[in-house]
Amino acid sequence: MLRTLALILAGGDSPALSILTAERTEAAVPFAGKYRIIDFTLSNCINSGIYNVGVLTQYRPRSLHAHLGVGRPWDLDRAHGGLRVLHPSPTPDGGGWQRGTADAVRYNLDLIEDQQVDAVLLLAGDHIYKMDYRPLLELHKEREADVTMAVRGVSPHEARRYGIVAVGGDGRVDRFEEKPRRAQSNLASMGIYVFRKQFLLDLLKNSRDNDFGRHILPNIVTRCNAYAYHFQGYWADVGTLQAFYEANMALLAESPALDLYDPEWVIHTASTYRPGVELGATAQVENALLSDGARVYGTVVRSVLSPGVYVAPGAIVRDSVIMGDAWIGEGAVVDRCIIDEEVRISKGTVVGEGNATTPNQQAPERLNTGLTLIGTHTHVPEGLTIGRNVAISPRLTAQAFPKNGTVPSGATL
Repeated sequence: MLRTLALILAGGDSPALSILTAERTEAAVPFAGKYRIIDFTLSNCINSGIYNVGVLTQYRPRSLHAHLGVGRPWDLDRAHGGLRVLHPSPTPDGGGWQRGTADAVRYNLDLIEDQQVDAVLLLAGDHIYKMDYRPLLELHKEREADVTMAVRGVSPHEARRYGIVAVGGDGRVDRFEEKPRRAQSNLASMGIYVFRKQFLLDLLKNSRDNDFGRHILPNIVTRCNAYAYHFQGYWADVGTLQAFYEANMALLAESPALDLYDPEWVIHTASTYRPGVELGATAQVENALLSDGARVYGTVVRSVLSPGVYVAPGAIVRDSVIMGDAWIGEGAVVDRCIIDEEVRISKGTVVGEGNATTPNQQAPERLNTGLTLIGTHTHVPEGLTIGRNVAISPRLTAQAFPKNGTVPSGATL
């Protein structure tokens, strides 16, 4: 296999995820109960035999840094190679903040130059998938490519969300369009690129373009040896609220497309030390994913619960994603919601009630399918009724809620 440096791009903000990224980068958002989104890319690296990994951070990185530590859960706490967390910093030309994916890599050209590698594997830290990178690297080597990009088919209705690639009969990339209004192909770039090391160095030194998808790739694919690698497995871009919610709910299928129980491809994470799941005498659980330390005394139906979640007697949780250490009080009802970490929902409160067709007034394009969001560390008072398509900001106290006991559908607090 080619000697490879993997760089995981985990620095961008993600406004389409609303309050879920108000205090963290998307790569650090909890997923499937016990994991963080970046765990999938990191696990793909080590399962593919790649132990030389850099994570490029920028936007609200504190929780991501805490999660990564020195890389021990992924066997990346090594003297040679291992995990490097790369921060944005001032440069001699006065730069500081990275202005795009290419700019983020450009800030670390000294690291790339110093590596005794043949290829640089650029990866997104905000996708959910299981992929062996070795066949991709082998194709790149066989074709003597300058750049090889992983692609997969998508629905024509979703094509405008992605970089769309046109591929010739020999696998060569003929065209790359970033989020076109009218796509000429259904092959989407997965945000996974292998570059020949020297080609990447020359490319970024001789260009001031800031982003691979928007600027660089559309311009170079016809002027270099660019090839496509077709990936057939599960892959999800969870960069919107609906996509994130649906990807979590899909795990509850009888035979989910994403198998988290495959002993041949373990998804590693920085697990906390928690006791086993506790189901009380009054608990009723149907089609749910429960994580370590969850305690259920009420009813949980078609929901994903992260470590340490508490569901009190008489409480009902339906069709929801509940993140770590959230507290659902006695008699409370949570219906079609995403509840962030350490939220406290008090006794008798109803979250997710009423008209699902009223979009959120501040973000109608993002929150319009009936989901209600409650941000981290918020305390929801007793007896409150919260509608649908509601976004409640992090760290609100009980005093911040309306005195009349109602937050109408489509509201933002």
